[in-house]
Amino acid sequence: MSDAMTDPLLAEIVGPTPGQMLRRRIFGHQGLLIGGAVVALLVLVAIFAPVLAPHDPYAQSLVARMKPPVFLGGTWEHPLGTDHLGRDYLSRLIYGARVSLMIGLITAVISGLIGSVMGVCAGYFGGRVDAVVTFLINVRLAMPVVLVALAVVAILGGSLTVMIGVLGLLLWDRFAVVLRASTRQVREREYVAAAQAIGASTPRILLAEIMPNIVNNLIVVVTLEMAHAILLEAALSFLGLGVQPPTPSWGLMVSEGKNMMLFEPWLVMIPGTVLFVLVLGINLMGDGLRDVAAPENRS
Repeated sequence: MSDAMTDPLLAEIVGPTPGQMLRRRIFGHQGLLIGGAVVALLVLVAIFAPVLAPHDPYAQSLVARMKPPVFLGGTWEHPLGTDHLGRDYLSRLIYGARVSLMIGLITAVISGLIGSVMGVCAGYFGGRVDAVVTFLINVRLAMPVVLVALAVVAILGGSLTVMIGVLGLLLWDRFAVVLRASTRQVREREYVAAAQAIGASTPRILLAEIMPNIVNNLIVVVTLEMAHAILLEAALSFLGLGVQPPTPSWGLMVSEGKNMMLFEPWLVMIPGTVLFVLVLGINLMGDGLRDVAAPENRS
């Protein structure tokens, strides 16, 4: 037989490679593609905000205040209109993406480090370590996040740094719960027992055997907590205890526009819609990554 005839037969016998199967799952998952495209677009908007923003987001002009967006009869000089201080709404919306994404990402990293260490240690060592971590998780779950965050921010003052620190120290419980359960399952596997039998150190087992096999669950929790942190920041900013003016924040923009909501509803609808789209995109991306990484768990 010639090579042209044997290659298709060989490919049919061998089957698709792992890389080909992964690409098929990625490009065949609509939720992952849509969520990834939304998040990637907003990340690019945040990175290139100085280039994309048509005006300075902090520049005030009382002459140009409360101009409507283009789709309500406004001009292209301010495509999404202006707020009560004459600041360009599109520019503030673009720079607000930086604030939301930064808070979501840094909060997820801080809480992920805390919760992952606690969950992995509790699941692997068990015994007293597990009992202590379980007690801390129960204590944390008994504390309402919004009320605690409101109290801490009211005492320390609202700022971007305080907001990130408070949320990072409050949102670690889901990481600990999920990774504790995952680690308890993985530690019973044969490859972990083999690593212990050949005398591998505990840090090596945790980093080389445990973590690679629970990283799928970690990715899902990271995306969920990013969306959770973004929504909490918006809620606290809406209440006046989050990001302080004049920093562009979508929650703060909703708060500033609520007094005119009955007369100029677009002041609330525009930042609210963008916030909804970002959170939806992150959740779709996280769900898609879970399905792609562990297709056997799909319902």
